[in-house]
This record gives sequence, structure tokens and C-alpha cells, in this order.
Amino acid sequence: MLNLNQPLNATTGTANEEVYKILIYDKFCQNILSPLIHVKDLRKHGVTLYFLIDKDRKPVHDVPAVYFVQPNQSNVQRIVSDATKSLYQSLHLNFSTSIPRPLLEDLAAGTLNSDSIQRISKVHDQYLEFVTLEDNLFSLAHNSCYVQLNDPSAGDKEIEELVEKIVGGLFCVLATLSVVPVIRCPRGGPAEMVASALDQRIRDHLLSKNNLFTEGGNFVSSFQRPVLCIFDRNFELPVAVQHDFRYRPLVHDVLGLKLNRLSVQGEKGGMRSYELDCADSFWVANGSLEFPEVAVEIETQLTKYKRDVDEVNKRTGGTHGAEFDGTDLIGNTKHLMNAVNSLPELTERKQVIDKHTNIATVLLGEIKERSLDSYAKKENDMLVRGGIERGDLLGVLKGKGTKMDKLRFAIIYLISSESINPSEVEAVEAALRESEVDTAAFQYVKKIKSLNVSLASANSASRSNIVDWAEKLYGQSISAVTAGVKNLLSNDRQLALARTVEALIEGRPNPETDSYLSFDPRAPKSGSGASSSHLKGPFKEAIVFMIGGGNYVEYCSLQELAQHQQPAKHIIYGTTEILTGVEFVEQLTLLGQKMGLGNVGSSSTSAQ
Repeated sequence: MLNLNQPLNATTGTANEEVYKILIYDKFCQNILSPLIHVKDLRKHGVTLYFLIDKDRKPVHDVPAVYFVQPNQSNVQRIVSDATKSLYQSLHLNFSTSIPRPLLEDLAAGTLNSDSIQRISKVHDQYLEFVTLEDNLFSLAHNSCYVQLNDPSAGDKEIEELVEKIVGGLFCVLATLSVVPVIRCPRGGPAEMVASALDQRIRDHLLSKNNLFTEGGNFVSSFQRPVLCIFDRNFELPVAVQHDFRYRPLVHDVLGLKLNRLSVQGEKGGMRSYELDCADSFWVANGSLEFPEVAVEIETQLTKYKRDVDEVNKRTGGTHGAEFDGTDLIGNTKHLMNAVNSLPELTERKQVIDKHTNIATVLLGEIKERSLDSYAKKENDMLVRGGIERGDLLGVLKGKGTKMDKLRFAIIYLISSESINPSEVEAVEAALRESEVDTAAFQYVKKIKSLNVSLASANSASRSNIVDWAEKLYGQSISAVTAGVKNLLSNDRQLALARTVEALIEGRPNPETDSYLSFDPRAPKSGSGASSSHLKGPFKEAIVFMIGGGNYVEYCSLQELAQHQQPAKHIIYGTTEILTGVEFVEQLTLLGQKMGLGNVGSSSTSAQ
């Protein structure tokens, strides 16, 4: 795109640098570009200036402009106005997804009327409506999906529009990978709606002449198709709320990692900004370790760095510190050359060590101040054991931690308890009110849970029918997977999501996934989700998509699963948006308020 949609120079891998150009984008596309390309990379590709489309811009006459924007009315009007004013020599238009026919006609009519159509050099549909955060992690950047899908007042039309948006984003991801997957999902709920609409969208597209899915693509093995597993947040709710003690989830949850960037207090005061992405080898290697192991690893790296520096100094400082008499000139020059060559690498290592030391120091401060280690451990115990001693429970709620930490803890208590003890719940609510916490989110989960209990008592066989939200929402049951708190998290903390994905990849008969629907957009259409044997796997690659907000906890556990498979598998994790525990609980709070629950009169911001 930055090379005006010409192939890149094969030897340098960059664009034709002779052509200087200007880059124009909108806010949405800026977020798509931001984790992928830095200012110095733009320079490499001949981009000298870059602007947001809605800013007032001065003409730069002899230069082509590359536009990367969403296809919407206001962007198209702005492009017509730029062309009319002859701001740039030529306009190369790249839309983030396919531009609808009426907008294309507006563009044509607008530029014809102002006699500027010759300035429009090319129009491309790029199918890029997703944000790539890491090689195996993407987000569609759709805010508040969970609220929109679970809002009691949401009409069919809004839900359909949202499903359409999600399908559009997933279609872009598949077009970029150029693969047609086999789609699997639980019955009922948003997952089925998205799966069947996506199946239809790909089928329709495969009939068109210029088809985006010429097999091959960039996936590791082109001859075998991946499986796309679609889930809805209610499938496993605790993960979105709980505290986690691994490095990646902690950095995200506590320090607010956004688009791979974060700002923390520097050692000498002032804020430091850091990038955490695939270019940072320490982040890639240690992101899924528990925090104490990361601290040890930083220490190890520092010791190794000091040793290497000493080694360089020793080698270039003459023999055992004796006067340098020039006899070993050749040998010494070689050492000096080696030393000079190893300097950039050593400097870079030091920068990475300093960065993570600073991040870990700030994290440690937060952990101590808020007892985050104890939250993570106790929540995990509750989920494994299905309960907690009353003294312990109230101790945490009256102890350290922010209002939000306490609220999250209380919600995990609700979700994990097999039976609800009314007096205990009242004590929890009283403790939350004492800390001035808005309890709307807690009330919401309690309300849904009590609806489930009444449904479950009719079906007493499923005694531990944990948060079976879908009964209320869609008259369908997704409890088969989450039933039985006891096995929700085994000792090595394998999430229900990871366990289910493992079953879907292996494709062996499994009571948890046998009822899942299968769609194959390449096969002739059969009955509803009936699955023939080739749809069952085993698969080498999987794309796992979570509707309603995902997080780094799930991402870490799926990457671990991929590594532990024999042979190792390739798993990509995507979600409608990446949420911290706080952001997700804010959505629960909003739903509680919409249902008229919670402390009336205290706003959701007080939950911070």
C-alpha cells in the first residue's frame, strides 16, 4: 500500500524510495497501522508527511497521497473535497474493507462534477479491518460488544448489525490469511449467529469471479485448512474478571497496555513510554511466565550482560593489564574489531533489560499495595474448589486493593459458588458498600445466576449448572461445557476454552464438543450444521475467536496449548476487543444499571 500498491523491491524489501509520498488515514486505520509500523519504517517507504483525514491540510502539489480510511460517507466527501482543491498530484485510495457501491458512485459523481477525476489514481479494497497486536493475536477493535449483545433492551436490528460488523472483520482476517476454514461453534447464542452468517458470506464470495481465497496463503501448510472456533464471552465468564499473575496479563491489566504501548513512571520521575511487541525478545520469551519467574529472568539477563561486558573489556585491555607494547598488534586489533562489532548488540540488550526492570519495579509496587498475588491465588482456589471460607472472603473484601479489585473478587465468588448462601451474599454486599463500591455489576451477575438456579432446579441432574446465561438469552443451553465447577480449572490451570479448543483440534469424539455445529463454506449446503467426517479434524492450525471481549489470559493459555501439542500446533487468537478485568466489569456495571440494579446515585466511575 505504501508503495502505491506496486510490488516491493525484492533485494531491499522496501518501496521505491525515489517516490516521496504523503499518508492520510482516519482514526480507525491509524490504530490498525500503529502496532505494525513505526515512524522510521514510514521514512524507509518514502513517506515524508502523515495526517489524519479530518485535519485541515495545506496543498503539496507534486506529490502522490496514499489514503488508508474506512469506506464511509464523511471520508468519501473529504476525498472528493481534497481532489477538488488539487491538494496532491494524485490520490491512491485504500479502503479498509470493500467500499459499498453507493459510496463508490458518490466518489465518482463528486470528482466528475468538480472535474478532478483524473487525480484519483487507484481505488483498492484492502480487507484490513482488524488490529494485529502480535503474530498470533488480533482484535477487531469493536467497543462494548458485550453490552450490546446482552442489553435487555437491544432489538433484533441492533444485534443483526453488530453480528454483521463482526462477520465483516472476521472475513477480512480470513482474506488476509487467504484461507477458507472449517467453522465450529457451540449451538445457540452469538457464536452460532456469527458462524452461520460468516459461512454464508464466504459462500457468496466464493461464487464471485475475482475470489480472494486462491488457496495457498501465508499459513504454514496450505494443503490443510485451519479450524475456526467461535465462542461467546459467556462461555467462560470468570477469565474476563479474574486477576492473573502472569507477566503479559499483569502488564495489560495493571499498567493498561494499549496497542502494544504503555506509559509508566520512570526511575528518575517523569513518564517513560515503552513498546512491547514481537521486536522485544524478552517480552516474547517471558510474557507467559508468572511474575516472580520474570523477576528472576531479568536478574539472570543482567548478570549475563555484565559478564559479557567484562569479557569485552578484558579482551581489549591488553594482556592481564600489562603495558601494551605493540607486539600483539594483530591479535589485539582483532579483539578491538570484535568489541566494536558487539557494542550495538550489547547496547540493545541493556535497553531491553532497563525497560523490563522499570516495568517490573512499577508492577511490584502495585502488587504490594493491592495484594494482587493474594487476589490471583484466592480467585484461582475458589474456581478450582467451588467456594471459599467466609472469614477469608470477608477478609479480602475488607483488606487491601482498589474498589475494582474487591468488586472483581466478589463476582468471582458469585460465579464459582455452587450454591448461593443468602446471608453470605448479604455480608459481601455490605462489605462492598462499606468500601463505597458500585454493586451494579455484582447485582447483575447475581440476578442472572438466580435465573439459572431456578432453571437448573427444574433439571436437578445438572446440579452445578454454573453461569448458564444462554438459557435466559437464547433459550439454548451452553452449560454442557461449563457445567461442573470442579473441573472448570484443573490444577495446571487449563482454561475451559483451552480444553475445548484442544478437543476441536484433535477431532476425537468428546462429550463436551460433540454437539458443536460445523460449517464448511466450500461444501454444498446441507442441513443445519450437520458435520461430515472431514470437518472433525485433526487440524494443524486453529483460529480461536471470542465474541464480547478477550484478554491476555486466554491468549497465553492458548499459546501454551499450541506449544505443548505433539507436534506443535499453530493457534491464532482473536476477539472483538481486548479488555482488562476493570474494563469488562465496567460493561457488567452498565448492564446492571440498565436493569435498574446497584447503588442508586453512585456513578460507574466511582468503581475505579
